[in-house]
Amino acid sequence: MPRRTPRNVLFDKRRTPRTLTGFLKTASVCVLIAGLLSPLTRAAAEGATASNDYCGGQCSDILPPGENGNATLAQILLNQAFGTQPSHAEDQLGPYANLATGYSGLTDAKINTFFNDASFGVPSDQVASTEKPAGRGDVTIVRDKKAGVPHITGTTRYGTEFGAGYAAAEDRLWLMDVFRHVGRGQLTSFAGGATANQGLEQEFYRNAPYTEADLQAQIDNAVARNGARGRQALADANAYLDGVNAYIDASDSGRYFPGEYVLTGHKDSITNAGTIDHFKITDMVALASVIGSLFGSGGGGEVNNALSLIAAQSKYGVAQGTGVWESFRERNDPEADLTVHNGESFPYATEPGDPKGEALPDAGSVTQEPLVHDRTGSAATADARSASTTAANATLSSARRGMSNALVVSGTYTASGHPIAVFGPQTGYFAPQLLMLQEIQGPGISARGASFAGLSMYVELGRGQDYSWSATTSGQDIIDTYAVELCQDDYHYLYHGTCTAMDKIEQKNAWSPTVADGTAAGSYTMRVWRTKYGPVEYRATIGGKKVAYTTLRSSYLHEADSIIGFQMLNDPDCVKGPKDFQSAAQHINYTFNWFYADSQHTAYYNSGDNPARASGVDAEFPVWAQPAYEWRDWDPVTNTADYTPASAHPNSVDQDYYVSWNNKQAKDYTTASWGDGSVHRGNLLDDRVKKLVAAGGVTRTKLVQAMADAALTDLRAEDVLPKLLKVIDSSPVTDSTAAAAVSRLQAWVTAGAKRTETSAGSKTYAGADAIRILDAWWPLLVKAEFEPGLGSDLYTALTGNLPVDEAPSAGHGPTGSHAGSSFQYGWWSYVDKDIRAVLGESVQGGLAQKYCGGGSLGSCRDVLVSTLKQAVGLTAAQVYPGDDQCSAGDQWCADSIVQRTLGGIKHGRISWQNRPTFQQVVEYTSHR
Repeated sequence: MPRRTPRNVLFDKRRTPRTLTGFLKTASVCVLIAGLLSPLTRAAAEGATASNDYCGGQCSDILPPGENGNATLAQILLNQAFGTQPSHAEDQLGPYANLATGYSGLTDAKINTFFNDASFGVPSDQVASTEKPAGRGDVTIVRDKKAGVPHITGTTRYGTEFGAGYAAAEDRLWLMDVFRHVGRGQLTSFAGGATANQGLEQEFYRNAPYTEADLQAQIDNAVARNGARGRQALADANAYLDGVNAYIDASDSGRYFPGEYVLTGHKDSITNAGTIDHFKITDMVALASVIGSLFGSGGGGEVNNALSLIAAQSKYGVAQGTGVWESFRERNDPEADLTVHNGESFPYATEPGDPKGEALPDAGSVTQEPLVHDRTGSAATADARSASTTAANATLSSARRGMSNALVVSGTYTASGHPIAVFGPQTGYFAPQLLMLQEIQGPGISARGASFAGLSMYVELGRGQDYSWSATTSGQDIIDTYAVELCQDDYHYLYHGTCTAMDKIEQKNAWSPTVADGTAAGSYTMRVWRTKYGPVEYRATIGGKKVAYTTLRSSYLHEADSIIGFQMLNDPDCVKGPKDFQSAAQHINYTFNWFYADSQHTAYYNSGDNPARASGVDAEFPVWAQPAYEWRDWDPVTNTADYTPASAHPNSVDQDYYVSWNNKQAKDYTTASWGDGSVHRGNLLDDRVKKLVAAGGVTRTKLVQAMADAALTDLRAEDVLPKLLKVIDSSPVTDSTAAAAVSRLQAWVTAGAKRTETSAGSKTYAGADAIRILDAWWPLLVKAEFEPGLGSDLYTALTGNLPVDEAPSAGHGPTGSHAGSSFQYGWWSYVDKDIRAVLGESVQGGLAQKYCGGGSLGSCRDVLVSTLKQAVGLTAAQVYPGDDQCSAGDQWCADSIVQRTLGGIKHGRISWQNRPTFQQVVEYTSHR
């Protein structure tokens, strides 16, 4: 597959890798106090610094590249021509990048060299600006000198939220506008017809083809179901939007609005003609749908699973083929790294003993449902059609989205006796960043942290007065695939025995060239066919009869529900301890792992509306669209059903430590994505934190160092390479080429298997040759190890479920090139289990058979040596072929992180780190 590289959504004509998280759920468990609806006294508002901050100066955070994500036309032109940066546009990028070479000498006193002080308030000598937005007397926005973060203090609830909206527009107006259009499938009409824009809008429209009425209904339903908190959420959202729109009006009349509006033809730089549309409540739902589909919607992939199962059964027969398939699926691998590691079981989506209702397609009959129709002009070019194919393939890999990590240690094992946490979401690297920092203090709200632009009415990940919280993507299965039987024609289906017409949902887009995007004029129509079981995604036959495969997710038509959970997390009167935190997280219907720390306790909760499936239904495969196989008590009108109770979700309080890097949550809890086996990048955290806890006396410095060390480590080299070398060393290595390679690889492993610079800024790796060899060797050895035994058809089908490799330089991985996040998806567990089996070592949950060399140690060694020699013969230019960012053979650059441009401002590359985008370091000294 061609290397995918990050390109400008607005200023280039090729695909930009996907982005973004979402939010909003049901009845509140804590009661709104009267003070929430009444004004806060001015003294209390102005005292929102040390008096309500229990972190004792030990809360820190970081979010590159910078808080300022807006730029005027003049600033964009200066940046494009000379590389100059607007104030606070990239001042967090350097400290973030420098941790890679600075963590070894870290001390607690130096932490804020690499992070921001996340204490509440701004010391008087650090105030950069103070404003009363739109002249309001009930809210003040103070920005600090170091990072330009808005600290919003309101004396009324309305004023507080108005200020939050105003500050969001000050920092991210263009980005907010881009993604409200992405969420509606209207990006090309708004920002231009670049193939990147086409691919982006197609990817999300397929997953969430909402009409304007659908968007409004989601708001109405969320409010209606949540009583006083629902009404408050609506009032907060409207106040927030009033603030956004006040900034739009002010910046328009003052002519300091983002310059991208001029470059894309929405405003005239001379006359100021043109408009920037006001935001409305349904825009927030559209934004949330994009965020949710990217980070909070685990599942899907049942058709891909069926295809690989069919391939396995075709090769081995039904019984043996099913066993082979299950061994690669690793639903509940006994060697998997677990977040809840105390042995407690949380069964979900487990394999039924006697599966019911499976609807497997006839071999070779599956086709993707066309999304794009009626192409004209540039929409009909080969590049444009390729963008559609890429977007369609992204749907197939929806279960692969992960990222983010967390390290949380109980106070029992820390030097201070207080819990310590280092955690944050990995949301990708963008310019401007998708998240923004803020502090909000007002009636019923007291928090600082990160929020997605356009959804920042509450802090979504951050800290309260005496507690912090964060999340990682969990990926449990809330999406199922149904086979609907067709009747009359291809656009009617049987619903409970009645022939029913599918709903046709369309979005017509057209574009013309602009200064930002010279793509020639073109147009197309995106068309989705919806059933009561969700949108049609594939067509196939079963037993020769035509069917449509639809995808139904529990958060579909419920993008707004999680707002109540975030409202609660921001409310100091609602969250006073770990159980309160878990209750708030239960109101978030997207699939996340939530972590908590205060001065006394730690906690964990896995959120999401997990549908209660009918008895016998296997969540791994498509099932017939019949009442017997529907979710329990499912209502197709509202898309509501019975969900597994909160107690059935993995949860814990005060475990010795928690780690998460999108690994398996708990025993018997099956996630939708493949690869929860013996080797997972979560092991990089678990191994390091386990050692710290065993030694005791953990400090903030030690926990940051554990995270940073894991962030620079090649998972394959640390956990799998030693076993590969053990096979090779089972006999003397007489070939000089192989011997030299083994020596280099062993030396690199002994040195720590890091992908890190020889010194800060050198742009050259220590152990560069060993790294090149492993990058070249891994895909060769995996293919040579498994394809002979599996056969090419089954091997290819299984790589469709789980990519072979996701090294930092691998543009073929799910995250693409220059994305930072690496080593989540790959065949490391398969290689590990197979090699150990060939060596005669103990393996729990092994593969169905031995593959390397047909199970012969000598033959396996021959396979490894021959592929190793082949890898050594590949030049750096062949291993790192270059792209629009890097010349061929530039190893450091191939790994490097690029802030992918979503507007007119560009930033420089930084050295690779595998760590969260937004990150907190916290240790509270006291509690209310």
